[in-house]
Amino acid sequence: MISIIIPAHNEETLLGGCLARLLDAAGPDGPVEVIVAANGCRDGTVKVAEGLRADFAARDWGYHILDLPEGGKPGALNAADQQAQFAMRAYLDADVTIAPDLVKRTVAALNRPEPAYASGAVRIAATGVVSRRYARFWGKVPFMAEGVPGCGFFAVNGAGRARWTTFPDIISDDTFVRLQFAPEERHLVASSYNWPIAEGFMNLIRVRRRQDAGVREIGQKFPELLRNAGPAGVSAGDKFRMALGDPIGFLTYSSVALVVKLLPAPKEWSRGR
Repeated sequence: MISIIIPAHNEETLLGGCLARLLDAAGPDGPVEVIVAANGCRDGTVKVAEGLRADFAARDWGYHILDLPEGGKPGALNAADQQAQFAMRAYLDADVTIAPDLVKRTVAALNRPEPAYASGAVRIAATGVVSRRYARFWGKVPFMAEGVPGCGFFAVNGAGRARWTTFPDIISDDTFVRLQFAPEERHLVASSYNWPIAEGFMNLIRVRRRQDAGVREIGQKFPELLRNAGPAGVSAGDKFRMALGDPIGFLTYSSVALVVKLLPAPKEWSRGR
């Protein structure tokens, strides 16, 4: 019924936790397959994935490991898509951990004939003081708090997956997929997942620069998708109220955003943590 695709590049330390939570998840009423697309790994990512093969077999879930020599997330997604046998697809980052009912609720939300996109509520995970403050405020921004951003986990049904062919060689695959769907076609399920962000002020800047560059790239290469972006920005009044509610978080978030605007776009890929 659903193929769950997990691209992984040098994720030896985090992939095991991602897969363990997936193994603990409640399954939908139908078959499930999991595809780990290890790409350009120079660590024990593939070994970690292989170590859980018997556990997936015990659940009677299909389980495939692709050991791809070339790095790059778009290539990993495309290779896994070619392997996948079910039209319904979920795309899960290897550092994300899901709630036990996320898969089952996502499948239920996508079980409809018209094109649909679904994700759960994002719980931004951070441990350091600066990143916790940034995450606390970022989580209140309407795009994160009221929308269906799909950061780290998103899924589409067969009719939705037919809206694009292969993943293009771009920075932001999640934005590319989300904007294939109008706001009313995007469904927030009553479940959640933990999505880690970068730790420390400089790392937040590095990753935020990359995120902003990814959004700009979508606008440049696929301007027709911007019609699905929904309401843009936050009003001055909303910003003021949010700042009053969390001045330290606002200062942290705004400082990162300001520095990013003053720096040129980066040329190399950066992790989200």
